[in-house]
Amino acid sequence: MKLSEITFDVPGKLVAQYPIEKRDECRLMVVNRKERSYDEKIFKDVIDYLNEGDAIVVNDTRVFPARVFGVKEKTDAQVELLLLRQLEKTMWEVLVKPARKVRVGNRIQITEDLGCDVIDNTTSGGRVVRFDYNGADFFDLIGKVGKTPLPPYIKREAEEKDKTTYQTVYAKKNGAIAAPTAGLHFTEELLEKIKAKGVKIIPITLHVGLGTFRPIQVEDISRHSMDSEYYEVSPESAEEINEVKRNGGKIFAVGTTVVRALETIATVDKFVKANSGWTDKFIHPPYMFKIVDGLITNFHFSGSTLFLLTCAFASHDMMMEAYKMAIKKKYRFHSYGDAMLIV
Repeated sequence: MKLSEITFDVPGKLVAQYPIEKRDECRLMVVNRKERSYDEKIFKDVIDYLNEGDAIVVNDTRVFPARVFGVKEKTDAQVELLLLRQLEKTMWEVLVKPARKVRVGNRIQITEDLGCDVIDNTTSGGRVVRFDYNGADFFDLIGKVGKTPLPPYIKREAEEKDKTTYQTVYAKKNGAIAAPTAGLHFTEELLEKIKAKGVKIIPITLHVGLGTFRPIQVEDISRHSMDSEYYEVSPESAEEINEVKRNGGKIFAVGTTVVRALETIATVDKFVKANSGWTDKFIHPPYMFKIVDGLITNFHFSGSTLFLLTCAFASHDMMMEAYKMAIKKKYRFHSYGDAMLIV
């Protein structure tokens, strides 16, 4: 498949800048692969497509306020840091602005109790820094001074309420710089109704990184390299998933991050094995899915690895038709936008 085959224009006015007031009342397009049909619902209708014995697998990563600001020691120059991923307990890979003014050996002070030393450069133009801090937990300190790292297509500054709205209701483990956005539509009330129907809700973790926004830039998509992201699937979650599959239930993945994590740990006999580590799994057509039976996702941007994954799950033709319809009917796109269910 070529990049030009997954390129389309989304009018800027369809890129959602804010979420709707009630998470589970956004629009939902239901794409049925077998019937090749497209239905229009609202998100809380997703429960109608789940049956007793099925499971939805959610990504419980938590977005932390990864944009922090400090001053360079001696010069007092203002510096912005975007924390990308934790390499060791106090060591992080970061992006810095202005990059040309931040060099190995520089000291950056963020607050009286929090600072870092620049100890290395990265091949992608970032820096490796080592933090030191007094007293409180690192994420607690960052939470007080940092800003939510909104995606680049949201053309506004982060607001205090984004710390809540750009977060799933089941977020638990700090580490993501971007939300697993398919999960933003769930409310606690809807999740309770799903449980009451006899559907399991199974957590896994994949800390979403900057790579989720990185467009494919080569015409031959097979030459694209994915960024690595850290994931964890516990023995308890793996066993629950396998039990559902053994009993004939369906596995619904909430988001492309869940799909990538599950397919990373899939075994040849189409079960999963508990594991943790880094995955750079790139799913694109053609691909034979071993674990996932249904996918809840958002409307993604043109030429993205996320859109390619949906093409692999449904088909290129069906996805292009769905997106053509979504644009015509003015669905809202991207992180704060509307949702799609592929069954």
